Amino acid sequence: MNKKHFYGRMLAIVLLAAGASFSFENPTAIRGEHPTLAIGAPAPDFNLPGVDGKNYSLASFNKAEILVIIFTCNHCPTAQAYENRIIQLTKDFSNKGVALLAIMPNDPTSIRLDELGYTDMGDSFEEMKLRAKEKHFNFPYLYDGANEEVSKKYGPIATPHVFIFDKERKLRYSGRIDDVEKPTKTPNNLDARNAINALLNKKPVLVATTKVFGCSIKWAEKSDWISKAKEEWAKEPVKLDTISEDQIRELIKNKSGKLRLVNVWATWCGPCVTEFGDLVTMNRMYRRRDFEFISISADEPGKKEKALKFLQSQQASNTNYIFSRDDKYKLIEAIDPKWQGALPYTLLIEPGGRIVYAKDGAIDPGGLKHAIVEDPTIGRYY
Repeated sequence: MNKKHFYGRMLAIVLLAAGASFSFENPTAIRGEHPTLAIGAPAPDFNLPGVDGKNYSLASFNKAEILVIIFTCNHCPTAQAYENRIIQLTKDFSNKGVALLAIMPNDPTSIRLDELGYTDMGDSFEEMKLRAKEKHFNFPYLYDGANEEVSKKYGPIATPHVFIFDKERKLRYSGRIDDVEKPTKTPNNLDARNAINALLNKKPVLVATTKVFGCSIKWAEKSDWISKAKEEWAKEPVKLDTISEDQIRELIKNKSGKLRLVNVWATWCGPCVTEFGDLVTMNRMYRRRDFEFISISADEPGKKEKALKFLQSQQASNTNYIFSRDDKYKLIEAIDPKWQGALPYTLLIEPGGRIVYAKDGAIDPGGLKHAIVEDPTIGRYY
């Protein structure tokens, strides 16, 4: 072992004893490039846009006795599980001199598609506006995804991460909202609420820090995922098999135990070709869960090679079929007797065969993703 490596390990031991995280693979690099704000530290100032069209800074909340800043986001299942509780905290304390705001810390381009498996929305500013409107957020929801400068000053560990400041804007609590993620269960420790009540009563916060459970912050340095993902997707095999009427009827019965998305399309159908990429994206988002995407080509059996080439161009590594007969009316009856035959046609089928979404013509990608994550087969939470 050379001297540099030796002293690097000695430094690591000292840092570990002090509670730091360290990588022996790189003895000169300390993990955690954006350290969490220490208890007692002053609140770093900010100037960030909110989904309501206003810009906010620390001065925007000067009248508040206590300031609660929660770093959260759209896509994280844990963050979604806590949305109603954040709304309730705001209701309970807004008339007691407590101001609460949320900051979205993620770089939207640093989130892989397979990290969006529990959501219908990413973390872009426009999607933040949609989520805030859908959930009726009663607190400012601010965007820091452009450069993450504010988030780096606060150093949140995961979403959601709560920072509570006193009248002098000194940090008095940093950690979780409570100790139970699932909103259907009762927490044992209401840490954030306890800290707020202590400060309101001019008492010290007994538990000033806790660990934080949730999705890691998506810092901009992680944004090389796109090029890596494209390489991975390009390697996945794309196949096209034939399917008969009876096989389609069995497919619609859905005995897979998974939420099944079925799309009937054709290479000669403009809307089919246009929307197909959105369906492939959904498959990449949700395929690690109890979900599967199946496409059925309505092209003539003799056009199988043409259909396959299109699927390959889309990197459609999901299950793909082409109807075995050149009789479109047999296809229609096998898929869904209620279907009038317009392409594209999209179905979302629960295990057991219950159709919960049926759309002839082009889909609304946002609406379909919403239907997927709201279905109990999938759900938004762990």
